[in-house]
This record gives sequence, C-alpha cells and structure tokens, in this order.
Amino acid sequence: MKKRQNFGQHFLKSNTIANRIVSEAKITKNDVVFEIGTGHGILLPYMCKKANKIISIEIDKNLYNLAKSKFHDEKNLTLEYGDGFKSNHSFTIFISNLPYSKSRKSIEWLLQKNFSRAVIMVQKEFADKLLSSKNHTAISILTNYGFQLKIIMDVKKSNFYPVPKVDSVVIFLTQKKIVSKTIISTVNRMFSYRRKTLQNVLKQFGINSTSKERLDDLSGDEIIKIAKKIIRN
Repeated sequence: MKKRQNFGQHFLKSNTIANRIVSEAKITKNDVVFEIGTGHGILLPYMCKKANKIISIEIDKNLYNLAKSKFHDEKNLTLEYGDGFKSNHSFTIFISNLPYSKSRKSIEWLLQKNFSRAVIMVQKEFADKLLSSKNHTAISILTNYGFQLKIIMDVKKSNFYPVPKVDSVVIFLTQKKIVSKTIISTVNRMFSYRRKTLQNVLKQFGINSTSKERLDDLSGDEIIKIAKKIIRN
C-alpha cells in the first residue's frame, strides 16, 4: 500500500462507478482487455463478465498477491506482477485507474500501441489540458493527433480512499493512428523550447527558418508537420 501511495495512487471505492467505467468500454466477447494497475481489483469482476480475456498487471507485490488470492477462480483473467508499461501484450481495449503521476506516461505509451479504445481515469486538470484549444502542450498535441478524445464522466474525490485533493474524470480514447516514439520525442523536445521563435526552435535541430511565430501560434497539425520535417532532416 505504501508504495502505491508514493506513486500518488488513490483507490476507487465506488462499485457503481467501476461498473460504469467497464460499461463505457463496450467490451464484447471478442475483446482482450488490458489493465495496468490491478489495485484492489474493483474493475475486474465487471470486466471478467464481458471480455474474452483480461490481462491485469500490478507493480505492488502485496496488491498482486491479494488479487491472486481473491480472483483465482476467474478463468479468463491473467494476473501479472511487474511494470505494465514494459509489457508487450496485444489487446483491443485498455482500461486503467492509474496514479495521477502516470497519466502522461500512459498516454505516450498508448500512442505507440495498436488497439481500439481506452477508458482511463485521470486528474480533471490533466484532462482539461488535453482538451484545451489554447495553451498547447506537447501531450495535448500528441493526444489529439493520435486519438479522438472525450470525457465520459466526472468523479468526485470522495469516491476514493485515501481521499485525493482533486477531482477526477474518466476519458474515452478512440485510436486514430499509431504515433511513433520518434514523433513523440521530437514534439516533446520542440516544446522544451516553446518560448523561442520557430526560427530559434528549428535552429536547435539544424534547420534554417526565418519564422518569428512561436509554437503557441501554430495549430496541432502544423506542429506535427514540423516535427515530421525535423525527423526527415
């Protein structure tokens, strides 16, 4: 438990919300569902009723052992101990209630995977950042390039234990395209120079330009186009 709290994890305690999260994923008997962060397994009974197969990975050994003991009779469930972001499982649906500190990492990881849809619990502020049409960030540009994104429910902090300081939302992601690790790293590096003019940003990558625009002046598509140009250079 201590390790998960160090990750910023707060455990969902509402079965009503857990059931709705799984329902929103529209799981069928043809789907393989992948979950990172088994936690106390509140989502598992609902997923096991619907999916062909569930793979759930937990990094905390105590929580993993607890889940193994609690859910050993579920025939379509595979529980694993370790870092889910280092796994190579194939899946059609991703569902997770990750620690807030892992939200960005989970998005960047998912961008590189081939899947259908994802339902993820994140901090409300993080979701607002992803959806903002102003004040671009690297992660918002990448998310909107690779996914269709919508918020499907608000979740008050009282639905978790220990109670976090902020409210959460559940987001639904539909994959538009797989995004390469190279594009992700290039966009992230571009935004490390976001206060510079485009002329000075491109100079960092050995490209000449006379543009005085800044990244905030450009659309997401324009930023991705520039990133691809940098990669080809």
